[in-house]
Amino acid sequence: MSKSLALSKGSRRWTAVEGRSALTALQSSGLSVSEFSRREGLDPHRLRAWARRLDAPGPPIVAPTSIEVARRAIEPVEVVLPSGIVLRVAETVDPKALRRIADALEDRDRC
Repeated sequence: MSKSLALSKGSRRWTAVEGRSALTALQSSGLSVSEFSRREGLDPHRLRAWARRLDAPGPPIVAPTSIEVARRAIEPVEVVLPSGIVLRVAETVDPKALRRIADALEDRDRC
């Protein structure tokens, strides 16, 4: 713990003065809550709780602006008809269209 941040070492609870002191040190450090907590040996949840209690402006919480989802390769699906005909179709095929195709192929074999 840095010398500039004097908190009660044995105390489980901080006073409002200690909470304010920790938040002031956090803001002046320029570090994130996680980095500052790690450096000072503090619990980041405790700092965030004190920031809420004291309504102190803490470092901004950065939420992702976008999330990129890797596209999955569309795998072919094999459909084996009773006649033995094998259809390889995309897994995104319309089930009704697949049914019509399968019926047409099965009817063709009966001719």
